[in-house]
Amino acid sequence: MSKKKIYSLKLFLLVLPFIILVLLFSYYPLYGWMYAFYDYKPPKTLSNCPFVGFKWFESLVSSETKVQQIIQVLKNTFAMSGLTLGTSWLPMLFAVFLNEIRGVKFRKFVQTVTTLPNFVSWVMVYSIAFSLFNSTGMLNSLLLKSGVIDQPILFLQSSSHVWFTQWLWLTWKNLGWAAIMYIAAISSIDDEMIQAARVDGATRMQIIRHITIPSLLPTYFVLLVLNVANFLNNGMEQYYVFQNAFNKEYIQVLDLYVYNMAMGSGGYSVSVAISMLKSLVSVVLLVIVNGASKRIRGESIL
Repeated sequence: MSKKKIYSLKLFLLVLPFIILVLLFSYYPLYGWMYAFYDYKPPKTLSNCPFVGFKWFESLVSSETKVQQIIQVLKNTFAMSGLTLGTSWLPMLFAVFLNEIRGVKFRKFVQTVTTLPNFVSWVMVYSIAFSLFNSTGMLNSLLLKSGVIDQPILFLQSSSHVWFTQWLWLTWKNLGWAAIMYIAAISSIDDEMIQAARVDGATRMQIIRHITIPSLLPTYFVLLVLNVANFLNNGMEQYYVFQNAFNKEYIQVLDLYVYNMAMGSGGYSVSVAISMLKSLVSVVLLVIVNGASKRIRGESIL
């Protein structure tokens, strides 16, 4: 065996454990899609459940009420994921300005404070929101005592501006953590190029505009493609803890809808059918953004 083949074999063996992990945790679970074609009733095994074909897929559009419900759920999902995707440049901008802070101790303090919320569970986040914005919370108490309002404002029970408020909570929680990747990318920018720009009389804003941000764009596009691939997978933990009878219509995203269907009257098989459609849409979105990246940057990510 030649040295080249031996070297290629060694590289393959290094990658092999990660390939096995991907197969186990990303492809093997796809076997669960079989449940969408059966009338599954736990705790029975799949072999003891009747095969129903595309019954559950057809049931999703069997009535106008169900269609309207799915449309509303998709609208919620696209709105909340769209807000997150449309503001995906915020971590990059935050990292750029954080890097411009000259005081090392203050910069580390700001980075630490903005990163810590990422490690707080959504249950704890809701506890904070409940303490601040409940009808008997701190904000309402202050407004009532100061005479600004006569009746408590039901911030958490209101269905108004649900998309925007959920985006604010998500941004507060993830901004510092999402900026870490860009902070690492900034540290890899050639310092000689920056020094040369300063010698030529470039201001700090000009360096940011013409050197720092263009250097971060490749990282941004890679993360953008990954975010688009997970466009419909915006999770359910956040929306599950914040949902109530008043805002459920506007806060119920696709993942939460799947969970509610599985745990409620919809059934497990119907929820799996919806998950399959969600995966199909995600693949289509990934292909579209990859093509857009190829047109803009001249090269594709995948």
